[in-house]
Amino acid sequence: MSDNQATPPFASPRGDINVSFEFFPPKTEKMEEQLWQAIVELAPLAPSFVSVTYGAGGSTRERTHATVERIVRETALVPAAHLTCVGASKAEIAEVADQYWQAGVRHVVALRGDPPPDAGGRFTAHPDGYASAAELVAGLRQLHDFEISVAAYPEVHPEAASAEADLDNLKRKLDAGATRAITQFFYSTDAWFRFLDKALAAGITAPIVPGIMPVTSFAAIRRMSANTEIPAWMENMFDGLDDRPGPRALVAATVAAEFCRSLYDGGVRDFHFYTLNRADQAYAVCHLLGLRAKS
Repeated sequence: MSDNQATPPFASPRGDINVSFEFFPPKTEKMEEQLWQAIVELAPLAPSFVSVTYGAGGSTRERTHATVERIVRETALVPAAHLTCVGASKAEIAEVADQYWQAGVRHVVALRGDPPPDAGGRFTAHPDGYASAAELVAGLRQLHDFEISVAAYPEVHPEAASAEADLDNLKRKLDAGATRAITQFFYSTDAWFRFLDKALAAGITAPIVPGIMPVTSFAAIRRMSANTEIPAWMENMFDGLDDRPGPRALVAATVAAEFCRSLYDGGVRDFHFYTLNRADQAYAVCHLLGLRAKS
């Protein structure tokens, strides 16, 4: 390469970023092996924390707890356990929170939660439970000195009455004692920066961390997108790749890294990766951004 040629876009990464990873509890022995392989591969990147999700309607409560306890027991990672309001009384949530605290868990991701499939897509609070994530945050604050993360939606929660109502809800969660917000995945940098501007105008000063979802299956992204805009260029980029996992993975890592680099250029230094229990994409993106494994 001659001195006159342009420097490749990722040739001089700074590596001054913080990352966190999200996993889901495994249903089978094979899925458990896949999860732990992902954890082993990503752990050397020294994430700030790793979170473990709840299924719809709290359906994976026991498996979530078992996965979090194993992370505490067998790794040096900082686990963050998801807790939701769905299908549980305040007393039941307190019991789970106490178990987490006793197990050494100090970080909780507090969510209202998705209703179970038989609820017709509508959230109904438990008669003796919390009616919102803001109430759940306040309740957890009374129990233990947890670090608490909550959800944010750059392109508005599908059930929100308006963008303003959605921001008001986010502010209530943070005012109730949450430490930070982590966003739903998105693919528009314009949507991110508009959202940040509106959050600041609404008086929200707590950290907001972008949620990054590299494409492991474009069909799956479409199913999960809800209010998330899928740009036309992205449709075109992944056209014909769902049945070609090798090329799709290469394209996905490049697209996600360039997306993160755009956020980085706008001042972002913290990234939360939705891994779907696979390490390769998240690891590749982190590497391109300059993050290197630590012994």
